Amino acid sequence: MDRPALLRDQDVEIRTQRGHGPGGQHRNKTDSCVFMVHTPTGITAQATGKCQHQNRRVARELLEVRVAQAEAEANDRQKAAALKAQRGSGMRGDKIRTYRERDDLVITADGRKVSLNQVRSGKLNLLW
Repeated sequence: MDRPALLRDQDVEIRTQRGHGPGGQHRNKTDSCVFMVHTPTGITAQATGKCQHQNRRVARELLEVRVAQAEAEANDRQKAAALKAQRGSGMRGDKIRTYRERDDLVITADGRKVSLNQVRSGKLNLLW
């Protein structure tokens, strides 16, 4: 299943390096480990298998997933901030008007008092 490329090639810096650890002489002499950096965001991915070509694919897929996840998190933070701005803090100072049904009364923030029945009948201009 081929996915469209999420990252532009000019935005990805690719470095190869020698592997470390078990694997013998081949692993220690060839530049098979691949290290990729998405330059606009600074997000990194690394693959350390035996084959450089396979490591390039693995590192690229991992980098695409990490960049997509970072973008999704940024979008979620932006949406949450917008919703919070719309909602307000919920503190007493955010209240615009009080509806008291038992007294048939609507009290606006500036202190005006209007009949609740009048507001319900559509005379909303009394509130402003």
